[in-house]
Amino acid sequence: MKAVRNGSVRASLILGLVILMAGSALAANIYDFTLPSIDGKPMPLAEFKGKVVLVVNVASRCGFTPQYTGLEALYEKYKGQGFVIVGFPANNFGAQEPGTNEEIKTFCSRKYNVSFPMYSKVSVKGDDQTPLYQYLTKQTAAPIAGEIKWNFTKFLVDRNGKVVQRFESAVTPDSKEVVSSVEKALSQK
Repeated sequence: MKAVRNGSVRASLILGLVILMAGSALAANIYDFTLPSIDGKPMPLAEFKGKVVLVVNVASRCGFTPQYTGLEALYEKYKGQGFVIVGFPANNFGAQEPGTNEEIKTFCSRKYNVSFPMYSKVSVKGDDQTPLYQYLTKQTAAPIAGEIKWNFTKFLVDRNGKVVQRFESAVTPDSKEVVSSVEKALSQK
């Protein structure tokens, strides 16, 4: 009887784990995710409901790192209209984000005066890919879906939490393509 009970408990635990994993894998939009901020406190993406969001995987030692300047300028220009940028440090490419969260935060604020929200370091690809990036790369429609190729890949999210555009690393935050897309998303209520 004890073996049967233990088997039932084990089966229930496994079923519960499968349901939990399936729930996170079947997110409706970015608001379904909560990740730790750069300071380690939970920061639900639901805090940005009703805003246009630019999700960016960032790194401190990358050839694209100077994009922090353009990201901050874009954020400052449009934040009063309901726009926010969220940065996700990642060390997936050439070990270009080796620091601790505290070191990353210090670097971003001192060198680039970053004031937009930053999250704790995540993995944006591979076996340890964070669920948010699983959603961004696997559950969005083409041409948005697809593996992250490098640091500073950007995803534009509308006010309803739907991913509407993707910009690869070489597309700068001050490019006409990004600026016009942000303005278009902001104009839609």
